[in-house]
Amino acid sequence: MEEKINGKEWANFPLEDDVYKTLLTKKFKNREVWHKPVVGEILSSLPGTVLTVTAIVGASVKAGDLLLIQEAMKMQNRILAPFDGVVKELDVKEGDKIGKNHLMAKIEPK
Repeated sequence: MEEKINGKEWANFPLEDDVYKTLLTKKFKNREVWHKPVVGEILSSLPGTVLTVTAIVGASVKAGDLLLIQEAMKMQNRILAPFDGVVKELDVKEGDKIGKNHLMAKIEPK
């Protein structure tokens, strides 16, 4: 529960036998809101550049198969299929510069 005291926003956290109050900071209010992950969506965890795309739309993949290689922070990250399925969509191509949480691929589970 939130409330305003002297023009500032406070959040109340009920504890066992008391209520803890904390000031809501600008950073907290401007944070990216968490959303439940969607099964089959492969998102980038870091901004970077797509070096190689090995997946093909319509192809079957097994858990652990290489989908693509992304360079981020001078490291090459291998993006692997998290489960068995069929590649339904590829939203990147070689050379693309992508941001954090960019949708790279969609896999339909088997």
